[in-house]
Order: sequence, then structure tokens, then C-alpha cells
Amino acid sequence: MKLSFPNPSRSYDANNHRVRFWGYDSAMEVFFFVEADALRQLCPEMSNTEAGFLQAFDTARDRIYQVASNVYGRGGKSPHAYILTAKDF
Repeated sequence: MKLSFPNPSRSYDANNHRVRFWGYDSAMEVFFFVEADALRQLCPEMSNTEAGFLQAFDTARDRIYQVASNVYGRGGKSPHAYILTAKDF
């Protein structure tokens, strides 16, 4: 089944400096994080605030979803969260 992202929700994880979002493989929820360095690579002008991280995510959402789908496809169905790093982009 193809991974989908029908829920546009995302949240900032201040402890780990990353943004969390969710995808779905059929009815199975899949957790993802995109690290700050990856967001800075995608949006170098972003500020280092929660709003800046979330705005960078929103700006690069399509690219992030594409990379998340690729990483998920390579990794199979993991019970753990997938962490997207700058290397993934």
C-alpha cells in the first residue's frame, strides 16, 4: 500500500529540535520526525524558533512527504518512528 499524508498536523519537539508528523499505510499510522538540520538545508532562512521550524516544514511539506515515502519504502514497516536527516534530502 502507498503511504499517504491525509493529516496535515505537525508539531515541534523542542527537546530534540525536530518536527513530528504522521503518515498512513492503509489504516496503520506511521510516525516521522524531520531534524532541524534537514529543515535548515531545505529553508536556510528559517529562524531557530518553534514558529520557524513549523514554517520551514510547511514550506517544504511536499518535498518532506516525498522523502518520507522513499525512506519508508526502503525501510519496510517499522514499529518505530522514522527520523529524516539532512542526508535523506
